[in-house]
Amino acid sequence: MIWLVSFLSCIWLIGAEAPFNHFVHNPRVVGGHDATPNTWKWQVSLQYDSYGDGSYYHLCGGSIIDAFYIMTAAHCILSLQANQYRVVVGEYNLDKYEGSEQFIRVERIIVHPAWNEDLAKGNDIALLRLANPVQNNGYVEIANLPYPDQVLPHGFTCYITGWGLMDYYGSIPAILQVAPINVVEHEVCSGPNWWGSNALKTMVCAGGDGIISGCQGDSGGPLSCYTDGAWRVHGVVSYGPAGWCNQVTKPTVFTRVSAFEDWIYSIVQ
Repeated sequence: MIWLVSFLSCIWLIGAEAPFNHFVHNPRVVGGHDATPNTWKWQVSLQYDSYGDGSYYHLCGGSIIDAFYIMTAAHCILSLQANQYRVVVGEYNLDKYEGSEQFIRVERIIVHPAWNEDLAKGNDIALLRLANPVQNNGYVEIANLPYPDQVLPHGFTCYITGWGLMDYYGSIPAILQVAPINVVEHEVCSGPNWWGSNALKTMVCAGGDGIISGCQGDSGGPLSCYTDGAWRVHGVVSYGPAGWCNQVTKPTVFTRVSAFEDWIYSIVQ
């Protein structure tokens, strides 16, 4: 993939599978379990049609942040042609149509202006403007965001959700997965035995226990944390270690949403 520059010899992109790979289309969180239906209502499946023939497959996760806007990772954007994407909200089992889903075309793609395809530089965030608004059918919800510049304390328990790979061998259950994952503060995550200088203050690290992590297919999805009396999306899944996803001292790294709210609100009116 185009983001695999030199520093990425030790990390991989969590989710943006090559567009010709139609076999790894619905993987899951490592160390997770089936989510309870109709719970993580802001979770989105971002789907991609690489050949322009209407054959969409799950590419990345995302979060509903407005009736017209989805938040995801910039590295999930394989093409700036909006008509190659759709989002599915109210999704649970990617292999079944359950009547809760809404399939909505993407009208416009807005990638953060400072994104330069280098994950170590951060700014891995993008917004998708939808052609039609998300309808409140009881299976969807607009995500709450954290307070601007809010930073979570070390050890705080959040939840990662998605359809990312379950393991190194590529197990691919179709049902949305969820797992509790503990925040690793910046002072620890940026240590030499952790992510070092690749961990920026505009990121959130979580996991690193060798058990629970995000994996390929989870990119762009939410890090949901219960703070200030509500569930809020504090992170956007960005990257993790190469090879085994759940490595000790190599936590999943998220774009820290609270560091980008001025930009988000400048677009989402």
